Amino acid sequence: MHGGALTGWLLMALCAVSGAYCLLRARTGTPQERRTARSEALMGFGMAAMAVPAAVLSPPDWAWAVYAVLFGVAALRALLPALRGGHHLHHLVGSLAMVYMAVAMAPAITGSGGGGHAGHGAAAGAGGLPLLTGVLLVYYAFYVLGSAGRLLPGTVLAPAGGTGGGRGPGGFGGGTDGRPELTTACRLTMGIGMFAMLLTL
Repeated sequence: MHGGALTGWLLMALCAVSGAYCLLRARTGTPQERRTARSEALMGFGMAAMAVPAAVLSPPDWAWAVYAVLFGVAALRALLPALRGGHHLHHLVGSLAMVYMAVAMAPAITGSGGGGHAGHGAAAGAGGLPLLTGVLLVYYAFYVLGSAGRLLPGTVLAPAGGTGGGRGPGGFGGGTDGRPELTTACRLTMGIGMFAMLLTL
């Protein structure tokens, strides 16, 4: 990443831990909650893989196409549930953002000999549409602020037994698992990670 190897390692660790926690959540709850947790685990591990510093592991050229296809499929799976709103809409936005970043970084790989690994990091050849990048940055900035607000004492307003997923962009509720604050913290972490990655485009 533009911020250096230490930033990449930190982002990778945070996203990997978030993905692991989401996998643990996928073992319990309703079918819809398990599906949501699996989607978030995929996002966390995908972000962790993209954040590995290029100096440690430079992916082959085809890796970006794999990312694009993988998250394109995830976006298609999230499309119908997203029509109902709530956190499913956030999953759709996140999957499409991952596709966008993979496509934007592919020329950096082919044009600079593999130096652009997520680091999303080589300045040379890094692409993307400034307007779209800006819109996504604004979305994730509001998402992060909303998620952080949900963690403040006295701000958890979701009714008992409710989904907690209908507020704000993508829904900032923590879900119906037994530790909604951990779920919200996990989503906050991935939101920050996505914001950081988009900044490097």
